[in-house]
Amino acid sequence: MSDAISWVKVSACTLPLANPISDAKVLTGRQKPMTEIALLFVEMKTRDGAEGVGFSYSKRAGGPGQFAHAKEIAPVLIGEDPNDIAKLWDKLCWAGASVGRSGLSVQAIGAFDVALWDMKAKRAGLSLAKLLGTHRDSVRCYNTSGGFLHTPLDQLMVNASASVAQGIGGIKLKVGQPDCDKDIERVSAVRQHLGDRFPIMVDANQQWDRPTAQRMCRRLEPMNLIWIEEPLDAYDHEGHATLAAQFDTPIATGEMLTSVQEHWDLIRHRAADYLMPDGPRVGGITPFLKIAQLAEHAGVMLAPHFAMELHIHLAATYKTEPWVEHFEWLEPLFNERIQIQDGRMLVPTLPGLGVSLSEQARRWTTASFEATA
Repeated sequence: MSDAISWVKVSACTLPLANPISDAKVLTGRQKPMTEIALLFVEMKTRDGAEGVGFSYSKRAGGPGQFAHAKEIAPVLIGEDPNDIAKLWDKLCWAGASVGRSGLSVQAIGAFDVALWDMKAKRAGLSLAKLLGTHRDSVRCYNTSGGFLHTPLDQLMVNASASVAQGIGGIKLKVGQPDCDKDIERVSAVRQHLGDRFPIMVDANQQWDRPTAQRMCRRLEPMNLIWIEEPLDAYDHEGHATLAAQFDTPIATGEMLTSVQEHWDLIRHRAADYLMPDGPRVGGITPFLKIAQLAEHAGVMLAPHFAMELHIHLAATYKTEPWVEHFEWLEPLFNERIQIQDGRMLVPTLPGLGVSLSEQARRWTTASFEATA
């Protein structure tokens, strides 16, 4: 008789950030500075004693909604075979289908899906990357957390140097200020500071209109950037495609999309040179792998957004050399640390995701729910 899920715990956790975070969305008045991140954790056990842990997250808003949805759908997993991950993804999706198959509801499913894959890899005695099938044991990584717009220019240089000293392979800078000249000044200064060949990316967080994006891509073209990220609204696939076709500097986008279908629409428009899917946002590992297959078939490069604790494993399985985004923000939630060396992030070798929840994560937990057999 096959094993069966006997216990599922859903937890809401609020992680405070040391400093309020501002990007272009704050400067345009569309959002307030970010002061915390809401995490959704799922822990599960089976009748035979197998265990798995997964997570999803939300920034600025949506955390309570994810937790509420997860509580409603968690009981449908009780008694199910944890190996039937694709079947269980569909079952969770249809349990809440009246609120749609993208957005907040799917992000709640993501935490369950990651926990199921974590459990499957642990049962096999393999890291998640090895279970899925790797192309590499390390992945190029770049740091974003030191390049936000609230950071003064002189501190930007200090942060960049610190990241390089840590072994980070690239630096991403936020752009999209109302005064475009200030963006050019900051990028030019960091380019001069790090040299002509060091990998630098920029991210406008969807805050340019089409004429501004056209002008800024032209002005940034001589700076030898790895990519220009989200120059336009996340759903303006035609606009992104025009920029991707016109300029040598690659265009990156996709992090705000929350389904396989939305990513396919972006891919078929040829709107991204670098696709940036976010595993928790698209509903976990199961849909992420579908997106990666579509991207590989289209010859698109891959750079997953945020959540390096998960994405290091998924990026390691991609055929073309990818990038992983280094964010230290989530580190207090886990007992383990990902290693950085010579510009690359080393793929963890422990079974599953290779992470366990810390006591700090328990202390930051604000609510929980358990479903049992």
